[in-house]
Amino acid sequence: MKPTVVIVGRPNVGKSTLFNRLTRSRDAIVANAPGITRDRHYGEGRVGQKPYLVVDTGGFEPVAKDGIFHQMARQARQAVDEADAVLFIVDARSGLTAQDREVAAELRRSGRKIWLIVNKAEGMSHVAAAAEFHALGMGEPLAISAEHGEHIGDLMDLVLEEFPEPEREPESTDKQPKIAIVGRPNVGKSTLVNALLGEERVVVFDQPGTTRDSIYVDFERAGKRYTLIDTAGMRKRGQVDEAAEKFSVIKTLQSISDANIVILVLDARQEIAEQDAHIAGFILEAGRALVVAVNKWEGLSEAERDKVKRDGARKLGFLNFARFHFISALQGQGVGAVLRSADAAYAAAMSRLPTPRLTRVLQIAVQQQQPPRSGMVRPKLRYAHQGGHNPPRIIIHGTALDRIPDTYRRYLERFFRDAFKLTGTPLKVEFKTGRNPFDRGDAKRS
Repeated sequence: MKPTVVIVGRPNVGKSTLFNRLTRSRDAIVANAPGITRDRHYGEGRVGQKPYLVVDTGGFEPVAKDGIFHQMARQARQAVDEADAVLFIVDARSGLTAQDREVAAELRRSGRKIWLIVNKAEGMSHVAAAAEFHALGMGEPLAISAEHGEHIGDLMDLVLEEFPEPEREPESTDKQPKIAIVGRPNVGKSTLVNALLGEERVVVFDQPGTTRDSIYVDFERAGKRYTLIDTAGMRKRGQVDEAAEKFSVIKTLQSISDANIVILVLDARQEIAEQDAHIAGFILEAGRALVVAVNKWEGLSEAERDKVKRDGARKLGFLNFARFHFISALQGQGVGAVLRSADAAYAAAMSRLPTPRLTRVLQIAVQQQQPPRSGMVRPKLRYAHQGGHNPPRIIIHGTALDRIPDTYRRYLERFFRDAFKLTGTPLKVEFKTGRNPFDRGDAKRS
């Protein structure tokens, strides 16, 4: 599985700025004021030679006894407990503070691998910026500038060096697919697992978030073998500490990355929440085949059911490639259809797309709608071939393809999806522009 890298430090040292730099996003709110980040924030690391998950935490104040800063400290501790590596951020401009010493003392007790990062070192001698932080006794301080991107790549190469290369995903379609069941607490994930298995293999309680680990269950149905991953597997009531994290997002994200197919479970009796959209977005970004199961459908009136369908289409419209099923896991209604859609989605994700047919479909798509001009130039799309599976990647070659807008890329994705009936899997279209030997730039350099 991908390693988890957690960013911690006292308030306003640049943790969220580093998170945005590592994820190449603007997902974390950044402001010149402490306490902006309160909950943990998760993303895919995009800087470095290996894949990883990165977690942004709120300002860590270990001595806080109550209030919001106590809650932020508790969130940070939970993240550290689940980390494979911790980036402890300090501020070169402020220098070593008493709060830094308190955080360092707490991190030493965690037993995790700690990297001491001196941020905001732009324009300073890195030796001078790091000098006083040797007093923390946490190894060699590494000076960076998250805001300006200085030495971020070097830092992540060091952090990721000790982790093994991820295993390559086999492309054979006859292997045993892994299906992750994901969703918010108390939507019926474990009930669905039990319904698929046909037996009580996972303990279920009417209490949200009683689990922190994922469990893997092998089973066979209709002559096919599968592995089900129940994200945050349920525990008995007596084994659950009330202070424990109610929903381990890290475990869920790791399970999504480890799966071939994801079943996203929603609760028909609750509003589709931001957390549902976040999970769905991560599934899409990870390129996993997907089925959406809207659970607890029994007993709803027609008006309530219509409202659920409208809300799903509006809030999760970006999942229009996936099949939606409206089920009752408790009563076993619609469960077989969910598994059949999972099979179809997996087959689509592993599809082999012949180059001649891909190119013919591309030509038809261009005939029906040409790419828009960019100034005096119109991009030329010449041929296409498949670049990978799970999800399918289609590589298109031509000229001036770097000028194709995202709207046209999405048009091609829809066209290829319809032509090859790729229901249930994301599809990635990539462009490669051939170098023109008569380009004026080359003539000037020659």
